[in-house]
Amino acid sequence: MKRSQNLCPRFQYAVGLLSKRWTGLIVKVLLDGPMRYNELAEKLDIVADRVLVERLRELETEGIVVREVYTGSPVRVVYGLTPKGTALSPLIAEIESWAHAWLPEDLATTTASTWEETIRPADAVVDTHLS
Repeated sequence: MKRSQNLCPRFQYAVGLLSKRWTGLIVKVLLDGPMRYNELAEKLDIVADRVLVERLRELETEGIVVREVYTGSPVRVVYGLTPKGTALSPLIAEIESWAHAWLPEDLATTTASTWEETIRPADAVVDTHLS
């Protein structure tokens, strides 16, 4: 990953990690407490299984998520947040507060294809003369 020499490398790494698609939603759901993979997948029904597994592995590698396997019949796999993951709670809460304050209420009924237009209307002025 390329990094700017003008910004803190830790900040850049954190933003890169947390801005991966679905990562914030996974952390948000796990803030409610540990859950089995199927429960997590059900709550995150818009996330493909392959992507969910990939993100969980990344978060586990980073020490944000812990994966616990309980032997028995049947074998249970439970995912939860580590203290490092739980420390993201204020950040997730602030993002949620910002979203409630600044994003339109009807965003929930907006289709994914029109999200960009909803957040940045077509009539927004974009300065293309920056050099």
